[in-house]
Amino acid sequence: MTTKVEFDSIKYVQKYGVFGWRKKCLFCIIFCLLLLIIINFTLLLWILKIMEFNMHGMGDIKVVRGGFEVHGSTIVHGNLIVTDIASRDSEPIVFDSFNNFTINTRKGEEIINSFVLERNKLECTSPSFQVKDSAGNMLFSADKNEVVVGADVLSVTGKGGAIFNGSVQTPLVRTDSRNELSIESFARSIEILGAIGVALESRAGDLFASCLLDLRLQSTEGTIQLDAGQLYLKGLETAKAPESGKTVVSKSEIFQLCVCSNGKLFLAPPDGQCVFETDSNNVCK
Repeated sequence: MTTKVEFDSIKYVQKYGVFGWRKKCLFCIIFCLLLLIIINFTLLLWILKIMEFNMHGMGDIKVVRGGFEVHGSTIVHGNLIVTDIASRDSEPIVFDSFNNFTINTRKGEEIINSFVLERNKLECTSPSFQVKDSAGNMLFSADKNEVVVGADVLSVTGKGGAIFNGSVQTPLVRTDSRNELSIESFARSIEILGAIGVALESRAGDLFASCLLDLRLQSTEGTIQLDAGQLYLKGLETAKAPESGKTVVSKSEIFQLCVCSNGKLFLAPPDGQCVFETDSNNVCK
């Protein structure tokens, strides 16, 4: 830029602009900015191509109302925080992890429930655990107080059977016709209680009860019935005649065991027949 100024007959010429090294620096700055713009634009186009951005989303991710849809496999690095995960209609959904797979539910900062699937174990931490069928009926329920099996039949197919450290409440314990049913207690006692009644039945084999000490059958108000075509009492002691000079057992301690025609047992005096005196004292009724 050149400016002419006239004062009387003297002319002065003054030039305005950037000259010398300043001009070179300005051109270098402009060139660098232009180069950065070209590089940024190139990177933007490359990212758009690699990420496959389109009008509906990004690659296999389609943005829809309320969320997005993913077509194909998705790899998540780090944490995934969502409110709902669902597969497309008539297609399965697969979760794949190299080390472990963890699902947590929180209430504020506190973890309430946790589901951890590791290489050698499956761990579920929750105040209660329930399994239901498609109709909503409970099949299995467990908490710190009790474990409830709601299925019609609970089958234990292992060779070792089932071991319970506490009490078991069930209306029926049975086995199939190919195996034997054994109820054992190695160190403690076994109590079988029923509010209405207790039935022990073997439809295709023997019924065997064994113990180390005493086997007692006790009925408080009813009777004890042994219904069989043949009844054997094995291993009974045989009385021997007392030798001279030894103490003889009093007759009041010895009775006869008599059997009625209906199978009822009663005791009678040691000497005499198994009879009763009057009809009012008919023990065979």
